[in-house]
Amino acid sequence: MTELNLSINEIHPEGAMAISAALKVNKSLTKLDLIDNKIGAEGVRAISEALKVNETLTELGLCGNKMRAEGARAISEALKVNETLTELDLGHNKIGDEGAAAISEVLKSNTTLTELDLNYNRIGNEGAAAISEVLKVNEMLTELNLSINEIHPKGARAISEALKVNETLTELDLRYSEIGDESAGAISEALKSNTTLTGLLLGGGRIGIEGAGAIAEALKINRALMELDLEDNEIGAEGEKAILKALESNTTLTELRGVDIGKEWPVDTTSTQPGGVEGQELPKKKAKKGE
Repeated sequence: MTELNLSINEIHPEGAMAISAALKVNKSLTKLDLIDNKIGAEGVRAISEALKVNETLTELGLCGNKMRAEGARAISEALKVNETLTELDLGHNKIGDEGAAAISEVLKSNTTLTELDLNYNRIGNEGAAAISEVLKVNEMLTELNLSINEIHPKGARAISEALKVNETLTELDLRYSEIGDESAGAISEALKSNTTLTGLLLGGGRIGIEGAGAIAEALKINRALMELDLEDNEIGAEGEKAILKALESNTTLTELRGVDIGKEWPVDTTSTQPGGVEGQELPKKKAKKGE
């Protein structure tokens, strides 16, 4: 057996301890899903002890287990010595800024984890600042989910500064954070120099016309981004028009959500890019005379 799915059960700390004992001697399991159980911080501590000696597990799902900051600290201790785990889901655990800081500190030196999910964890600006420091030095993390947290403009600006120097992150999820126009502008500035981020999710970020304009300017320059989510914002018709105008010169974006192509887009029926916008193919701009 290489994969074990125990999600959405009634596993309590005692059950987690039994699983931990097995993990310490198991030599074949690579994926363990414990999402939506009731193991709590005590159970997570037991799993963390196993991670210190287990040499095969690469994916671990602990979402929705009420581990809080105490559990996050235990996981961070395990990550100091574990050399196999590449994907870790800690979403929906109320780890807060304290837990985010603990995880962030160990990720400055961890060399194996590539995907980290911290969604819905009551992480605020302090936690976002700690994570931003990780992004400045970590050379392994490629996917980071920070959606549905309590990250406000200050925290979003800290992350944008990290994106200016980060060279490994390919997907960043900031959906339903209170980004606003100012922070959207800061993120846009980072996109002008960032060459690795291919997916950016900003849905539900309270971004208005001004923020959409800043993003549009970034799209004129950026040549890496392939997916952009702007759903459930307040960019309006003017913001949509600015985005669509930017796409006339952008040649890499293939998936765009939250912007209606409409009839204003200069469709070239003879040539289309792969991918799509809201279920439609994203057309290329019309060729200029002489091209």
